[in-house]
Amino acid sequence: MDILSAVSETALITLKAHVVESEKERPVIKDVVALECFNRLQSLLSSEIRNRFLNRELPSTLTRHIALRARKYDSETRRFLEEYADGLVISLGCGFDTRYWRISKEPWKYIEIDLPNVIEAKKKVLGDIMTYNMIGCSVLQEHWITRILSIQKEHVLFLAEGLFMYLPEDGVISLFKRLAKSFVKSEIVFEVVNKKYTKGLCKKIVVSKMSTLGTQAGSSYDFGVRDKNDIEAYGDNIKVVEEWSYFEDKDIKPSILRLFRNVKPFSRTQWTMRATIS
Repeated sequence: MDILSAVSETALITLKAHVVESEKERPVIKDVVALECFNRLQSLLSSEIRNRFLNRELPSTLTRHIALRARKYDSETRRFLEEYADGLVISLGCGFDTRYWRISKEPWKYIEIDLPNVIEAKKKVLGDIMTYNMIGCSVLQEHWITRILSIQKEHVLFLAEGLFMYLPEDGVISLFKRLAKSFVKSEIVFEVVNKKYTKGLCKKIVVSKMSTLGTQAGSSYDFGVRDKNDIEAYGDNIKVVEEWSYFEDKDIKPSILRLFRNVKPFSRTQWTMRATIS
């Protein structure tokens, strides 16, 4: 089943990173279902895709960073659900993430959205254990928002983990504006890159770095920000209340990288924001 686009291929890198970290003696995250997903995928992907992603050895710093990011988004999800018993969580560009099983053994309100080919693949791999809804479409399309609004318009948490940088700038801005107009008492946790990495020499560096991982997804880098003010300009009711980077995490490896947590050229290269939609 060789149906993944270059951008969607990054979902395989994320999955592999979760598996690698889970198998360590002291893992950042323990992701049993990710290992199951990884093993089941083997027979569905071409040998070329398997060799380029699933069988490729990833840099230890990369797998640790991806795992730390997943733990952060898991933590934000738990916090939100503790605050809002009726909370609904929407994962945008979910890929092969297995957050649903990491958060709780009990059912909770969760919907995943990704391109139709990714959703199709994920259902083939994990459909026998899935008990939540999935929507196959681009996150930039309108109809999924209409569908969510028919379910709930407040106490909704949107997660965009490793997604927005690969999307057209005007599309991401329109999405923020649409969410701001449609939802209240809600939040969005999302990863961003510094705007300078979406053009010129800096973008070429990104493309080169990602090509060593077997993907040309870096060429899709388009959306970036200078700081939180860019995000807050997309809606009067959008307020960034937290910013986080890998450099701030006590479990970053090598630990010397923590020394750069207050150095913005490093900590604000690729980082996560949490914004409220009032």
